[in-house]
Order: sequence, then C-alpha cells, then structure tokens
Amino acid sequence: MSPLKRKKLSKIRFELDKLDNSLIKIIKKRTNLVKKVLALKEKKSQIVDNKRIKIILKNIKAKSIKNNIDPKITQKIWKNMISAYIDFERRNFKKK
Repeated sequence: MSPLKRKKLSKIRFELDKLDNSLIKIIKKRTNLVKKVLALKEKKSQIVDNKRIKIILKNIKAKSIKNNIDPKITQKIWKNMISAYIDFERRNFKKK
C-alpha cells in the first residue's frame, strides 16, 4: 500500500472510531430504555414479542431502502441487537 493510501486509510479508520464512540453512547441510552421496559414486564414470557419484532424489522428495512442502505446489513444488525437484548432481559428478569 502506498503512503498516500495508508494515510487515507488511517483517516477513515479514525472517523470510524469516532462513529463507534457515538454508537456506544446510543447503545447505553437504548439499554437504559430496555431496563425500563423490563421493569414493567410481569412474566418471563412477556420478554419476546414476535409481533413487535416483525414490525421493527419491517420498519428498518423500509428506512434502509429509503436511505439507500443495503437492507441485508441493517436487518442483520437489528436481528443481532434484538437477540442480544432478549438475552439481556432474560438474564435480568426479576419475578414480582
């Protein structure tokens, strides 16, 4: 790789790192909201809401297409995020 390309790559990676830092802050906010939702659930069976998951994924696909983002990328990200939060809720569920 040429020095010029290496410099460009370094700049792009720096921007990616800054973006990752912003995503971490957003994930923290999302986690706090999930905790509030979890506090309202009375049964462990309420953790997975397949109807809501379907709606979320449908909306994300539409928004991805509208914003010219490959929907396969966003679908995969959201499915993994939803799965991670379901796992989080199961681990943190407290019977009332």
